[in-house]
Amino acid sequence: MTDLIENIKQYTSLNNDEIVVIENAVEKRIYNKNEIIFTEGRIANEIYFVAKGCVRLFYNVEGNDKTAFFYTEGKFICAGESYTFNIPAIENYQAIEQTEIYVFTKSTNELLLKEVPKLEIIARIATENELITCQKIIASFVTKSPEERYLDLLQTQKELFQRVPQHYIASFLGVSPETLSRIKARVRNKKRS
Repeated sequence: MTDLIENIKQYTSLNNDEIVVIENAVEKRIYNKNEIIFTEGRIANEIYFVAKGCVRLFYNVEGNDKTAFFYTEGKFICAGESYTFNIPAIENYQAIEQTEIYVFTKSTNELLLKEVPKLEIIARIATENELITCQKIIASFVTKSPEERYLDLLQTQKELFQRVPQHYIASFLGVSPETLSRIKARVRNKKRS
């Protein structure tokens, strides 16, 4: 809970009463490695905060998993379109390692916003961060080669290479595992030169 409270305090101050309201409103869940957190076809009525662990966002495309993103500590997760418009979700979320998540349900959020109105800023910031992340991913696929995307990931989220199976990273980069191996070899060879 401390991680969640500290994350919120980055955006707005909280007094002790507000902290107690939040602590009583959210639910803590622990997911085991590879456990599914949320599946497509359901209507999302929860927002998640990753306190510990790593979560993979993926889509099922003709029977194949396509990894779209990884959420690590301090990130909010929500199947936004489903949550907002009450329609079946197209995304899936899976714990990549043992993961601790705090859950805000829609009804909890309504209560929280009544009792701690300043939390609305958190919802806005979480939404803006998600939008910016999506825009960066789209721009990356439009403007960069797979090798450039690999180098960007290595520079910005190097720890993922220790935490996430390589075939998920390959899928995220839009390449096969074999192509990822070749990219890694090329990059290593360039560094030695």
